[in-house]
Amino acid sequence: MPTPSPIRILLLDAHDSFTNNIISLLTTILPPPAEVRVSLLPIDAPLSPAAFRAELRRYHALVCGPGPGSPLVDTDVGLMRTVWELDDEDLLPVLGICLGFQSLVAAGGGGVPEIVEVVDQDGSERIVLDSTNAASVEARGDARGRYSIVATVLEEAPRVEYHTGDDYATVRLKRVRGHQVDMAQRVSLAGYGDIWGFIASFHEARRIESSGKESDPPFLGGFMGYVTYEQGLEGIGIALELPRLHHRPDVCLVWVTKSVVVDHLLGVMHVQHLCSDPSESARWVNNTASRLLAPQTFHRRGGPFPSLKTRRPSRGATVQTPLTKEYEAKVELCQEYIAAGESYELCLTDQTTIIPQQTPPPLLPRRRPPPSSWSLFKTLRERQPAPFASYLRLGPATLVSASPERFLSYTASGLCSMRPMKGTVRKSDAVATLAQAERILHVPKEEAENLMIVDLVRHDLHAVCGPGRVAVPRLLHVEEYQSVFQMVTVVEGQLPPPSDGGDGKRHTGLDVLAASLPPGSMTGAPKKRSCEILRHVEGAGRERSLYSGVVGYMCATGRGDWSVTIRSLFRWDDERGGPAGEDEGEEEREVWHIGAGGAVTILSTPEGERDEMFTKLVGPLRVFADS
Repeated sequence: MPTPSPIRILLLDAHDSFTNNIISLLTTILPPPAEVRVSLLPIDAPLSPAAFRAELRRYHALVCGPGPGSPLVDTDVGLMRTVWELDDEDLLPVLGICLGFQSLVAAGGGGVPEIVEVVDQDGSERIVLDSTNAASVEARGDARGRYSIVATVLEEAPRVEYHTGDDYATVRLKRVRGHQVDMAQRVSLAGYGDIWGFIASFHEARRIESSGKESDPPFLGGFMGYVTYEQGLEGIGIALELPRLHHRPDVCLVWVTKSVVVDHLLGVMHVQHLCSDPSESARWVNNTASRLLAPQTFHRRGGPFPSLKTRRPSRGATVQTPLTKEYEAKVELCQEYIAAGESYELCLTDQTTIIPQQTPPPLLPRRRPPPSSWSLFKTLRERQPAPFASYLRLGPATLVSASPERFLSYTASGLCSMRPMKGTVRKSDAVATLAQAERILHVPKEEAENLMIVDLVRHDLHAVCGPGRVAVPRLLHVEEYQSVFQMVTVVEGQLPPPSDGGDGKRHTGLDVLAASLPPGSMTGAPKKRSCEILRHVEGAGRERSLYSGVVGYMCATGRGDWSVTIRSLFRWDDERGGPAGEDEGEEEREVWHIGAGGAVTILSTPEGERDEMFTKLVGPLRVFADS
């Protein structure tokens, strides 16, 4: 019998440390007498598209290998980008591994937004925790740097709402099996202690045990949503000025049973339905997976995705930013409090309001339709990529966030981790390497800001974990992200086991979340006194609202992950405005808010803090012009 010709495979090498392992696998996977010969070609080989196509004709198959970096960066994927643009006559079997697979998805438009648009075409409510653009290689091993989570069919999920100061919570349900019901039930908190006691009880009744497998995604189903800054104030005993001018939820958590989790490291999507009926679960999972696997799913769409039920902002917007001199005066006032010994550090913030124009004025040429909030999110994630980006259209709130900062994560076994982030320098020609960033950030002012929040976070963790159970495994560490360098400290705490001699209560990550709000990186130290001062300096009647709060999830297994709501824009359905002098009959417009600020210490300067505030404001504000 004649010896079969060898199978020739070309491996595009992205300079990865697993390349030799892949070669070994490819050459040994087929039994004799088959022979596989693997050739290597670096992704940055100096080949023109025509020369590359000619090279491919020598092979039976192609492997686009793993590697560091992002599929959205041309230099990281190199020749891989050419593979997905081959004409029909040049096509050959292709296997994409990690970065190679991600480059295929990116080339076809199959990022997280496209996945959302496939699985949630008709939803008026939506939650997306998006880590697709986490650029740090180090963050890829991190749960929220590695995964994105899409919650879907939220109209059929029970939602818990709580307005700070009420003695009850409201549980809402909009639809049941496709039928509109709009149910709302008030639940007295008297038997639960507070809102957190009720949420803990709700969660415990639906808790499932984790399999403990490393392959499991971090979220199987459970609570997702937001907590406002004002809810955190209630938790530390700071009363809000009454009456408040609204009755919006300060806690809004929906019990998600249908979700898609994207593993960006392995290029895998987990389609999940948390349901007691196996046949119903399998039916939804199979239907959703079929839609995601359909050939046309990730072809780029020519037109915009149908907008959610929200009005659309446009470029013709009325923008009110903080007044420069007033903000500098607030910095000086903060420093007076610090000099008097009232606080070590005050995280001063201010808000910008944007009132977009809904339609072009009469007699002017028609413009393209203005973008929806979903379009604003897609623009922001492209312009300002972040590992903790999020989009929420939940109840009366809409949030578009590009947060770089984790607040709190915890495992089902009670290991809690907080990552206070203080100290930022933007990448530039002058600051292009980690060493350059470290020289700029390792100075007394930046380190002092970080250390004061670290001590505050340790204090919050000790309150629940107890003495001897809190450690700082990483202190003042500078991390590299796509557009900035950040100084981050990692603080960890281990929850105690149920007390043998006490009430046997099992502490969970939810207890740490409740005890740690509002985020210390948004308050200053000491926390309560600093928040009281900031209420006075920023304006007693002004609320930070979603800004300075947290967004995240608590899985049914007990695992959780929450980020700080910064670098974000938000709006409420019940808030409408318009420029002075409008005709009374003209329709009122939606109002967007962007919060920004910085940590004031005794070493701060009013001009420096003003510049930092406006620098943080620019990214979110720019999306109104770019969308």
